[in-house]
Amino acid sequence: MATRIHGDLTAAEDTDTGTDRGIADGTGAAVRVRGLTRAFGSRAVLDGLDLTIAPGEFVALLGRSGSGKSTLLRVLGGFDDEVTGEVLVARRRAVVFQEPRLLPWTRVLANVILGLKGPGAAERGRAALEEVGLGGRERSWPVTLSGGEAQRVALARALVREPDLVMLDEPFGALDALTRIRMHALLHELCTRHQPAVLFVTHDVDEAVLLADRILVLSEGRLSFEASVELAAPRLRTDPAFAALRSRLLAELGVRELADATH
Repeated sequence: MATRIHGDLTAAEDTDTGTDRGIADGTGAAVRVRGLTRAFGSRAVLDGLDLTIAPGEFVALLGRSGSGKSTLLRVLGGFDDEVTGEVLVARRRAVVFQEPRLLPWTRVLANVILGLKGPGAAERGRAALEEVGLGGRERSWPVTLSGGEAQRVALARALVREPDLVMLDEPFGALDALTRIRMHALLHELCTRHQPAVLFVTHDVDEAVLLADRILVLSEGRLSFEASVELAAPRLRTDPAFAALRSRLLAELGVRELADATH
């Protein structure tokens, strides 16, 4: 099923049990945006933006600070209704933020199934925790979790709802380098298994190339560059094709690599 957003956003409904994996107007897309504009005062952060995401597609969104990445995610997530244009979004959707946003006064399992209804909610929550490597931690308090573990709980909370669209806003930005590597592998595994459409907002070019099917660059409120990622698995940073795509994306972002900057 779909949510139509045209100045009046409708929140996702966890009780939706429809089987459609795209939007219901025959386009077959998980996200379809046409002419989206969001202004703050006289400044248009999103300026007539068009975007389509297919069911099961992993799209990474890059952009410099202030380019509108998080604003776009808030609009698609139903958190910002001061927009013009047409936005169609899969109704069953979930958002993962940079901060896990766990409720500290309730245990891990209760955080995962927050808002879920029905007698099978607890079982679904336990299964989701098992998937993210936290089986047996159902009764732990959030304060006892490491940063990586807390973000695993956030992923479980998103996926337990069986969303057709998952939006992630710099989800690994606060984690150390080794934990980020583990989380990349986990996210890839989960998305391969569940096949949601994904919009992954990041500042990290390597992260985008490692994970995405398609990479977009947002600049001055519009999509200024698009690249399909056609790299053999496993994707390795030492692959010349990986390095070439990385360099192209950095150039699109206005960043000079160290080797170039020293000449």
